[in-house]
Amino acid sequence: MLFDQITIVGVGLIGGSVGLAARARGVAGRVVGVDRDEATIAKAVALGAIDAGTTSLAEGVANSSLVVVCTPVDRITEVILAAAPHVRPGTRFTDGGSTKAGIVSALQGKLPANVEYIAAHPLAGSEKAGAEYGRADMFQNRVTVVIISKFGADWERTVAVGRFWEALGSRVVLMNAEEHDRTVAVTSHLPHAVASAVAGVTPTEWLRLSAGGFRDVTRVAAGDPQLWAAIFEANRDATLSALAAFTDRLAEFRKLLEAGDHAGLVQWLTEGKKVRDALGT
Repeated sequence: MLFDQITIVGVGLIGGSVGLAARARGVAGRVVGVDRDEATIAKAVALGAIDAGTTSLAEGVANSSLVVVCTPVDRITEVILAAAPHVRPGTRFTDGGSTKAGIVSALQGKLPANVEYIAAHPLAGSEKAGAEYGRADMFQNRVTVVIISKFGADWERTVAVGRFWEALGSRVVLMNAEEHDRTVAVTSHLPHAVASAVAGVTPTEWLRLSAGGFRDVTRVAAGDPQLWAAIFEANRDATLSALAAFTDRLAEFRKLLEAGDHAGLVQWLTEGKKVRDALGT
């Protein structure tokens, strides 16, 4: 057991999965959930994702040595700042947010002495929302990025948070916040924008002719628009850079197609295939 008690703030898909994994693997003696919605708390208790829950942030974090914030990305900073005065000395905060640099910067120098935020991003999830879609194996063999802070977070506490995510089944990768945000802009945020664009140009009456390719490409477009708008806004500059690179790449394809350049098209497609093949199944 790594922690006597942990608190999860936001017991939806990711928060619920953290709770299910922590309880199944004996990572914590007790798992407390905090959510603004009493029905969500009751559901999480019934599903076995948490031992108990409350709508009071101060009450929920008071006796935990680790607080995992799994709210939408645009609420993470305010939640940590609101919770920090109520935690005991030595408490660590971590999170499941998809962007990191803005949060790390916003919290720099704002937390009480002997309380630290170790940013993290589990690269796991689904287009679904809610604890009912959570799984105890959500993080199994999935990468979780743990951020090495340029503001000097204690190394031992960083390692301890990394061990927490490993105990949930993750493969931990250490990275700085800016590199993380540039990378996920291409590997996560751009694909979501492209999926939404493809879905958006498709008349619904054509869906009867769609097959596996359309479903694969557009799956993530079914995600929560409010949540994803906040992610795009939080990682605006990196996402705009990724969009510029994508637009340039697509312009190359258009030129080759307009010119009837068969060999060029094959080469263009081959370059993309090589990258996809490197990913594996």
